[in-house]
Amino acid sequence: MTAQSHPDNIEAVLFDVNETLSDLSSMAQRFTKIGAPEEWSRLWFASVLRDGFALTVTGVNPAFSEVAAGVLRTMLGELDTHADTDAASDRAVATVMQGFSELPVHSDVPAGVRELRLRGLRLNTLSNGALSVAEDLLSRAGLREDFEQVLSVSDAPAWKPHPAAYAYGAQALGLPRSAVLLIAVHPWDIDGAARAGLRTGWLNRGGRRYPTHFRPPDHSATSLPGLAAALG
Repeated sequence: MTAQSHPDNIEAVLFDVNETLSDLSSMAQRFTKIGAPEEWSRLWFASVLRDGFALTVTGVNPAFSEVAAGVLRTMLGELDTHADTDAASDRAVATVMQGFSELPVHSDVPAGVRELRLRGLRLNTLSNGALSVAEDLLSRAGLREDFEQVLSVSDAPAWKPHPAAYAYGAQALGLPRSAVLLIAVHPWDIDGAARAGLRTGWLNRGGRRYPTHFRPPDHSATSLPGLAAALG
């Protein structure tokens, strides 16, 4: 499909994956299954990002799975059922991490992907997570053929929101950064992409107010089809 002319001269999209395409709500059940409060699910994911960002600042490009497992083991120390045995912690970590390989996409993703494709845009991912997780997610949803490339920062110099991650994505597409749109639910990702010279689309499913300390998105909508329509 050939690219059409868009107001921002956008030719391709880089999707964030975790929470933007994938629906992490079922992860709460994984935490209750190991005897932890379900609210730990969001705390855990936020802590994984925090520690991944911290390592990125020091010049390390860590594997998402290693950070995720390490954070979880630390949290499990607060549970009496897991504090005393490595075996119990291993089982709990495996239970939670397995959930990532079974996540669905958000309900608005298939229709949004179709709308973006109809607009002639090249669709790709750029995830801080593992390449295999993104590949499997799209395959389970029947959307893999709609995506040109599945990219991960594991092949880049650093995690997003480091500028080198976005530069890697644009280079992999063979496009100037100004012709690439980053779509994400995370304002920190929008800000990072904007500072790196990409166009940005904020997927605001929660109807939240955008943080004023970040650079604002070029486009925003509460659903992926709505965001596609906002591109014109």
